[in-house]
Amino acid sequence: MISVNGQTIGDADILAEMQYHPAASRDAAMAEAAEALVVRELLLQRAAALGLTWTAGDATAEEAAIDEVLRRELKLPEPDPEAYRRYYDSNKAKFRSTDLFEASHILYLAPRDDAEARARAKASAKRTLAVLNAEPGRFAEIAKAESRCSSSGSGGHLGQVAPGETAPELETFLTNLDDGQLCPVPVETDYGVHVLMLHRRIEGVQFAFEDVEAAIARSLQAASWGHAVRQYLSLLAASSDVKGIDIRRATSPLVQ
Repeated sequence: MISVNGQTIGDADILAEMQYHPAASRDAAMAEAAEALVVRELLLQRAAALGLTWTAGDATAEEAAIDEVLRRELKLPEPDPEAYRRYYDSNKAKFRSTDLFEASHILYLAPRDDAEARARAKASAKRTLAVLNAEPGRFAEIAKAESRCSSSGSGGHLGQVAPGETAPELETFLTNLDDGQLCPVPVETDYGVHVLMLHRRIEGVQFAFEDVEAAIARSLQAASWGHAVRQYLSLLAASSDVKGIDIRRATSPLVQ
């Protein structure tokens, strides 16, 4: 049985709360739901101790009471513009638009587990590479005739792709090719064997600090708030009589 300073949290309450805590297993969802209810009860009891009032069972009123508890009791550091600048200088890669690759390919379909099909695909890709090394202008023509990708209709053109938007094997080669370069070897993926060409790399743009300062401020302030909430809940639980559960993962006082 779970209780907070003598106030019991019943199984029915935990089962009702589970809908807000999707998890890998039923037991995990129940554990998260139970902890959320314990945290809520701790905060509502603290609200009562501070003299706050609300209508029992009114979720909006209860959350307002919890918000007021946190407003009164959390001690947050003052905003520090210098800290924002240090964070920017140490994490510039986070504030840069992603590189884009404009590329084309010719796909010869062949599942990895079909050795004969894979061998035929490799042979076709090598033959096409030999032709394209001598006549690079025929890429679109061959793609339209032989590629088994939907991009064949546009001559194999994939448009502009960002990291993570294509097969990792293709991305590895795109990262290392020069503008206008035909990949010198066939590229194997789960789909088959590809003949690949990088038309151009579009370098990402570094955003100026002034353009992202507000976003950095919001992120660091949110992190500071979360840290303060965790510390406060830990102290609140330690000073209370909580039975049947250990408060470990609490990061938010809200049910949903």
